[in-house]
Amino acid sequence: MPSVVDDFLLIDKPKGWTSFDVVAKIRNAYARRGLRQKVGHTGTLDPQATGLLILAVGQKTKEISTLEALDKVYTGTFRLGAKTKSYDAETDAYDAVSVAHLSASDILTCAASFLGKQLQQPPMFSATWHNGKRLYELARQGKDIPERKAKLIDIFEFEILSIGLPDVAFRLRVSKGTYIRSIAHDFGERLGVGAYLSSLRRERIGAYRVEDALSVSDAVAQVLSTDALPSAHPAS
Repeated sequence: MPSVVDDFLLIDKPKGWTSFDVVAKIRNAYARRGLRQKVGHTGTLDPQATGLLILAVGQKTKEISTLEALDKVYTGTFRLGAKTKSYDAETDAYDAVSVAHLSASDILTCAASFLGKQLQQPPMFSATWHNGKRLYELARQGKDIPERKAKLIDIFEFEILSIGLPDVAFRLRVSKGTYIRSIAHDFGERLGVGAYLSSLRRERIGAYRVEDALSVSDAVAQVLSTDALPSAHPAS
């Protein structure tokens, strides 16, 4: 087994935790052993989301950018027929409308329209910088920045897993920097009924899988009890 001093650590992030919460928990585990250790994550997951979070430990923090650039796979659920300011379930829903007129064909056609390269505007409730401040800081002050800069993304796969209106379960494979919350919002706009992201789980980052990840408590326990952890190797 490799040393935990220089390795990637796969974590299954629980709902309600920020990515920094996980980093701080693991860093604190090293501190409890008397080790001052660098720990960073390779791509943020929103507090409401669960799933794969890759931590870089020690010298591996120098390789964070290589993992940030990898494609990501998500599963989750859109709730059709309402909107939220955060584009997810973190804020209250408004503008509720009926979705009874929507057919499976409408939803499948809408999903197919998202495939390929496109410009995506980040949501206001995001960590994107604007004039020296995070957008979410401005959003929580009740401010809106309509001119926030759009970024080029690529949606490689968009599969509808099930339809049980008002909920639509999906699987997405997307490029670096894609906001799934924005896809949810835009999905509702294209259908003319509104939508928000009601659940989200990150399944893969490149070839790294959530099935191979540790819970936060298991990772902490192993850092405290041994000098080695299972290696984070991508799936073949």
